[in-house]
Amino acid sequence: MTLTVWGAFVVASVVLAVAPGPDNLFVLVQSSLYGAKAGLLIVLGLVAGLVLQTLAAACGVAAVVAASDWLFWGIRLLGAAYLGYLAVMSWKYPTSSVGEGTGRLSNAALVRRGLIMNVTNPKVQIFFLAFFPQFVTPGAGSAQTAVEMIVLGVTFMVVTLAVFGSVALCAGSLADRLRTPSVQFWLNRTASVIFAALALFTLSGV
Repeated sequence: MTLTVWGAFVVASVVLAVAPGPDNLFVLVQSSLYGAKAGLLIVLGLVAGLVLQTLAAACGVAAVVAASDWLFWGIRLLGAAYLGYLAVMSWKYPTSSVGEGTGRLSNAALVRRGLIMNVTNPKVQIFFLAFFPQFVTPGAGSAQTAVEMIVLGVTFMVVTLAVFGSVALCAGSLADRLRTPSVQFWLNRTASVIFAALALFTLSGV
């Protein structure tokens, strides 16, 4: 893989990370609800999910999932169910906890949210299979291809961490300054609707 090809991949990854999608919308909503620190922890969870997705793509596991309708739909249903659960929890989240920051959610729970959000989205696996090979050296052996896929995966993780981390900091800092019981109430309701919409989006196959 040449430096030029890698540079093109970096640019493409930045564009894809900035473009509105379920993951950065998830970070935006969670950061608005729980603050910048929570948003960054969720981003770490998403990146941890990308580690697993990269290994799956490099080892061929993602191809197996893509070729199996029942596996693909099983993962999709799990993702939609989890988003539905978050929708219910956000609707019920008490406004009396305003000012407690992430007191009701541990650091591990926040990281876990990001991880589950990523690994239960089979579209990420399909994206890796469709996008990454375009930057892999043509005709490379299986070992070299796997190494290059891992390099691309690590690059994509760094880009995701930078872009999503910026989203978390901006949304979280603004929310921290504006957080009042009434604002928190509507943030909870808005987040609930967005999570429900993401669940439907996941099931739709769009």
